[in-house]
Amino acid sequence: MLTVGRIAAQTGLSPKAVRLYEANGLIAPPERTAAGYRTYTDDAVAVLGFIRRAQALGLSLKEIKRILDLQRHGQQPCDLVIGLLDEHLAQVDQRIADLQALKKTLQDARHVADQAAGRGEPGVICPIIESTPIAPEDA
Repeated sequence: MLTVGRIAAQTGLSPKAVRLYEANGLIAPPERTAAGYRTYTDDAVAVLGFIRRAQALGLSLKEIKRILDLQRHGQQPCDLVIGLLDEHLAQVDQRIADLQALKKTLQDARHVADQAAGRGEPGVICPIIESTPIAPEDA
């Protein structure tokens, strides 16, 4: 049996994280010693390792719990995992597109700033920001 400190050290997690995963139902509630200490089995080590790997893929604790719940009920969760990964890929693609659009806006503003400075144009506050177009969703 492993105490919360030992299982944390063995998995590279903090004791607080182990207790959080327990409280959220990701790992089974541990047995308690007569003194009230939590004692975990080797199965908990494997599940905690799975949780860490799933988090490394960007999965949330809620998503990981769904995966674990399916597995615990005797179902193969790979279809769910594929769907979740596809959702995360779509979110990453959207973030990349948003960042590319922001980069273009910043480059355009920088170009306008260079042109305004070259012409000695004053602005009410700053011609760089004043000349930047506002996107419809930013208005």
